[in-house]
Amino acid sequence: MTDVTAGSGRHTPPAQPESLTPLLRDRESVMVYDRSHVLGPDALRAILEAARWSPSAGNSQPWGFIVGLRGDDTHAAMVDVLSSANQVWAPSASAIILTLHQVATDEDHELAYSDYAMFDLGQAVAHITVQARSMGLQVRQFGGFDHLAATERFAVPPHWAVTTGIALGLPAGPDDDAEMPEWVRTRARLPRSRLPLEAFVHSGKFGHPADFLTD
Repeated sequence: MTDVTAGSGRHTPPAQPESLTPLLRDRESVMVYDRSHVLGPDALRAILEAARWSPSAGNSQPWGFIVGLRGDDTHAAMVDVLSSANQVWAPSASAIILTLHQVATDEDHELAYSDYAMFDLGQAVAHITVQARSMGLQVRQFGGFDHLAATERFAVPPHWAVTTGIALGLPAGPDDDAEMPEWVRTRARLPRSRLPLEAFVHSGKFGHPADFLTD
């Protein structure tokens, strides 16, 4: 199967506010992917261009990505360092990406270290998520892997830190999860839920719900 650009949605109707763009409203952290989907170089480049053009403090661009495509040696090496739970579902994704952020100035002083490097990496990954969704793909972010082993396996220099993992691919159909264990099928079908805005948007002082939310 080749690149997919049409939308591929969730099995159940989304419960997100209609005011959200569909790219966010229909986003989900998929655990069951179409094993036949192939992420081609043009699609992958477009997704990573979204990270490239995301904002960063002082335009420092303190992010890095190691990309493994299902079937290549990098992907296999990534699977080896995943937690046992993530080894169950993540290999079915078309790609696994390890994210990195800069933690010190590099040896050549070509890129200035920023205290906001991890924040900037988060913005870059958010851009990846939205771009992928616009192409009918979904992303699941995770932290369950051996960071030290990944650092050693991929020869990451000391002024960079391996941070998170991203599974990227085409969601499988609603009846295509039979090979997954029950705990994966259960988690994959859980409804999305979020705290109300009043719980984390404040005015006046921390803990006081913003006035515009309660008017």
